[in-house]
Amino acid sequence: MALTGRTALLAALGALPVGIWDAGWTGMLAVNAPLAVACACDFALAAPVRRLGLTRSGDTTARLGDPADVTLTLTNPSRRPLRAHLRDAWPPSSWQPGTETAASRHRLTVPPGERRRITTRLHPTRRGDHRSDRVTIRSYGPLGLFFRQGTHKVPWTVRALPPFTSRKHLPSKLARLRELDGRTSVLTRGEGTEFDSLREYVPGDDTRSIDWRATARHASVAVRTWRPERDRHILLVLDTGRTSAGRVGDAPRLDASLDAALLLAALASRAGDRVDLLAYDRRVRALVQGRTARNVLPSLVDAMATLEPELVETDSRGLTATALRTAPRRSLIVLMTTLDAAPVEEGLLPVLPQLTRRHTVLVASVADPHIAHMATSRGDAEAVFDAAAAAQAQTERRHTADQLRRHGVTVVDATPDQLAPALADAYLALKAAGRL
Repeated sequence: MALTGRTALLAALGALPVGIWDAGWTGMLAVNAPLAVACACDFALAAPVRRLGLTRSGDTTARLGDPADVTLTLTNPSRRPLRAHLRDAWPPSSWQPGTETAASRHRLTVPPGERRRITTRLHPTRRGDHRSDRVTIRSYGPLGLFFRQGTHKVPWTVRALPPFTSRKHLPSKLARLRELDGRTSVLTRGEGTEFDSLREYVPGDDTRSIDWRATARHASVAVRTWRPERDRHILLVLDTGRTSAGRVGDAPRLDASLDAALLLAALASRAGDRVDLLAYDRRVRALVQGRTARNVLPSLVDAMATLEPELVETDSRGLTATALRTAPRRSLIVLMTTLDAAPVEEGLLPVLPQLTRRHTVLVASVADPHIAHMATSRGDAEAVFDAAAAAQAQTERRHTADQLRRHGVTVVDATPDQLAPALADAYLALKAAGRL
């Protein structure tokens, strides 16, 4: 049987090593003098760990689901070559399940006075800031019998941004917006409430659009054309209280609300409207104001990245007062909250007139598709009871939505995958009707 180099050396010395561990180091204790000398030499020839220089560079942001590469530069200032095993530790949510070991551990050799770069690829599984923990290095001697071990703090933060999966709906919503604005070839002039221009009457035009004063000054009949309202203010209000923590499928309700808010913000900024964001439960969790059309989406994404549901009851009075201060002039307030009966009837309805008196209010809520599936269940007694419970939940939800509509509120109630396009359609309908 062929022997490896280390096994052959130990056999020649006629001894087997015994491992010992101490608080600050790990090593091998030989049972005879020759092996002890070999181990001492190996330990002495291992490059020191604490003198190593480490710096970071690379990605600081990544959309959830996309990789982020962080580069660690290691400099060996000693006169001995560094033969090392390195572990770059990050929080567990920085990796896909089962990939941490392969992605965080590296082997490298650095000659004296030189540097090497290694790249750790992260795959964040949760939104928010992912901060590096520590870098642990084991420096081996040439025989591999002993190693020096030490840790270094090399701070770095990668922010996992919302994935914005609803951006796939943006082209179709922009096409609808261009129709409203009259910028595409359609049979009728774009709808809207702001005067755009005058043109000559053609058969098929609405006679109510004829401008009789302009017609009297010209030899031909003139009609008015209109365009959608511009430069309106939209305030996105995210309820981050306990109801936003309820899971629908694999994600909390808050995540679906964030995705819908991003699609609406992207659409509204393209339409020439101003978009602000307020996240609130019992205090302000995020506030984005006064951004230009070019900067509003990056600002919203960055502010939403660290938002998490808070397990407290939302203070509806405080939310309303903060929204009124944030939007002092007439605005479209898009409130993303629950349609559960108790929070709405006890919290939102008593203060709703303060909002509807001055603003147009739209309430968007995430519906659970499992409830609809349960409502169709049949076959045995348990399935029938499930269907009855689901039907009752749906009835209560519709009743709550009707209460809000009686106060002049537009209600959007949709499943997570349909909430974003449904909210965008509701915004376009309000814009076409001149209600912003």
